[in-house]
Amino acid sequence: MSAATLPDPVVATAGSTDPGAPLVVLLHGRGSHEREILGVADHLPTGPAYAAVRAPIPEGGGFAWFANRGIGRPVAASLAATTAWFRSWLDEAAPAGRPVVLIGFSGGAAFAGALLLSEPARFAGAAILNGTLPFDAGIPVEPARLAGTPVFVAQGEADTVIPRELLERTWSYLHTGSGAAVRGRCDPGGHGLGPRTVAELRHWVQELVSSG
Repeated sequence: MSAATLPDPVVATAGSTDPGAPLVVLLHGRGSHEREILGVADHLPTGPAYAAVRAPIPEGGGFAWFANRGIGRPVAASLAATTAWFRSWLDEAAPAGRPVVLIGFSGGAAFAGALLLSEPARFAGAAILNGTLPFDAGIPVEPARLAGTPVFVAQGEADTVIPRELLERTWSYLHTGSGAAVRGRCDPGGHGLGPRTVAELRHWVQELVSSG
């Protein structure tokens, strides 16, 4: 697999049509699609442009961001190809100077983490929702890698989809190793976004786009 062999991006949009407005990119989970996660934009601030991108790999009636070695464990070569593919789209959608915020759920959270860790200065912030960072997949995770970068991380205490050790490693790295400016939320629920998490995510996005 290479970026050149992947299909053209399919993108669903909402919010502002101003090409200079902050761009919030929504990244769906494995087996889902762009239209499903676009609904999250209805609960987020007005003002930004929202773009939900379809992952490029067909998977289970939907799409996936990378091949994996098990849940939450991307194949390094696959992840390298899809992140290169995504950055080609992003460079056109958001030229230098346009703020970009990533919001990823589940498999999309791992993909958002890969993008952020690979190029921290490119993004105004990232939300890692009910997912893991892509450890052991060729992505840099050294100490202070995300120094000062705003990150919102949300997890479910009863999540049985993402391996618990990966959730704990993600929480620990973001809070104590990455250097990021972290806002963390742990809910009693499972693998999904509860209303309180969505409300807090809304406030976090509003703060980011207001200060940008």
